[in-house]
Amino acid sequence: MNRFAANPILTRADIPDVPPHVVDVTSVFNPGAIFWNGHYLLLLRVQTRGRETVLMVAESDDGEDFRVRPRIVQIEGVESVSETIYHVYDPRLTLIDGTIYVVFAADVDGACRLGIAQTKDFDHFELVSFSTEQDTRNGVLFPERFGDRFLRLERPNRVRLEGGVTTGSEIILAESADLQTWKPVCPIMSGRLHYWDELIGSGPPPIKTRAGWLHIYHGIATHFAAANIYQAGVVLLDLDDPSRVLGRSRNNILEPRELYELVGQVPNVVFPSGAIVEEYDEEGFAGEDSLVRIYYGAADTVVGLATSTVSELTAACER
Repeated sequence: MNRFAANPILTRADIPDVPPHVVDVTSVFNPGAIFWNGHYLLLLRVQTRGRETVLMVAESDDGEDFRVRPRIVQIEGVESVSETIYHVYDPRLTLIDGTIYVVFAADVDGACRLGIAQTKDFDHFELVSFSTEQDTRNGVLFPERFGDRFLRLERPNRVRLEGGVTTGSEIILAESADLQTWKPVCPIMSGRLHYWDELIGSGPPPIKTRAGWLHIYHGIATHFAAANIYQAGVVLLDLDDPSRVLGRSRNNILEPRELYELVGQVPNVVFPSGAIVEEYDEEGFAGEDSLVRIYYGAADTVVGLATSTVSELTAACER
């Protein structure tokens, strides 16, 4: 990955005030990303001075210089959820059949849930479903149906960090016929103890390439005494059977090195959450030489941009 020279591309100073609560915010990070109707769009996780989380939209003509809309995203229907939702955050964006779906995490009492919202104009968002059965997060939809099924990757929260939150060391595949009811299918991949990705979770939604489904994920090295280190890696899944791993990067492809990644609310973090591929062929496959823009949260404080190509990322997946 190659960092954008003008990183970070978004900081707290770029977030307009939306009184009374979104004023002089604390941070912006972990955006979902999509290229839609000729514009690059980010759905931002913004944290207020009260440590409340809101979603806001940023748009750009070139994928580098973003303008943040001065309003908070409201998801119609979320008020009807039976559980008390404290935070909605870490959105991932997927276009399927002309509709943009937002898979988001939501903190409730004692757990994290996955919700799905939809939009066709980035002005109005409505709730599609809210899963209450599992403690899980890092959900991403595949950008097409598999027969009559929708598929998503998610990360069950089964590992309790010492003195910290519950997280996970396994990404699983789940399926649904209607985007409402989801059931686990099988595990996809696990963390690798003692190495850079002991704990793992999905990043941006999978990218369809001729070589397979290219999926960027985050890994956490927990065995350092000072802090956990969040990094990015890549895995290649079979096109017809995405439960089958074809290859996986041995090394990380992006790790905290710059000051804005090393210092912040949560030190030592690069957290990939959005990806935009510049070129697709007539059959819907990402071009091998196409530029890939990766948008990531840095130290849970700012937004960074890094680039690569489809061929470079697939080559990093050792068979």
